[in-house]
Amino acid sequence: MTIKLIAIDIDGTLLNPRNELTPQVKKVIKRVNNTGVKVVLATGRPFVGVESYLNELDLQKDDEYCITNNGSLIQKTISGECLFEVLLSFDDYLYFEKLSRILGVHFQALTKTEMFTSNRNISKYTVHEAWMTGIPLRYCSVGNMDRALTFPKVMMLDPPDRLDAAIARIPEKVFQKYTIMKSSPYYLEILDKRANKGAAVRFIAEILGYSRSEIMAIGDQENDLAMLEYAGTSIAMGNSISRVKSVAKFLTKSNEEDGVALAIESFT
Repeated sequence: MTIKLIAIDIDGTLLNPRNELTPQVKKVIKRVNNTGVKVVLATGRPFVGVESYLNELDLQKDDEYCITNNGSLIQKTISGECLFEVLLSFDDYLYFEKLSRILGVHFQALTKTEMFTSNRNISKYTVHEAWMTGIPLRYCSVGNMDRALTFPKVMMLDPPDRLDAAIARIPEKVFQKYTIMKSSPYYLEILDKRANKGAAVRFIAEILGYSRSEIMAIGDQENDLAMLEYAGTSIAMGNSISRVKSVAKFLTKSNEEDGVALAIESFT
């Protein structure tokens, strides 16, 4: 079956370890997109952290889409307009902010346009996330937060050993009620139960009238599993975690070796 849509994770997949789009990856994506194949960037980043790459890849067009915040939002690439959204409530924010303090890890919450932390000792990983994506970072105590806010996602974050110890203490009922997964060794992402990259890719495919067999997905981390499980052609990067390699049907080279370009050339 011909591939009609390619969903590509950004960090650790599309970008090399220096957060760059390499010339070969750009060349191959532009070529395949110009033949009519939809290229959908599917990321945990907010829209502001995706725009520069959409521009570099010439994907800011009327009929192109991107998946942000790990599937909480599906947006038009040209404007950022939301076609689909599932958001956490302020009560969800309060629950996880308190839980993070009980577990002894740092916490941050993202709206569509800003990132908030209630930690006076702001984590270096929060600072890095704001720098990497360009989303404005605000310190705000819980009591001063606007209760009308909603959130595509909230996050717990810390060094891997500390974060993993905290994850082990999260009640099982929480995993049943929310989508919870790691996007890197340092970040635990928490979303509405209906939100994940797989559901978002399916939503776009249904809009376009594409079947699963016409979908390719490429990723490297736990937050990519849902879209790899959905896609007819699933590809793990050479630098992927072991669980991603076990789920994907195919393995490409690492993001240091233009693995995305190689994967696309192999199947289109």
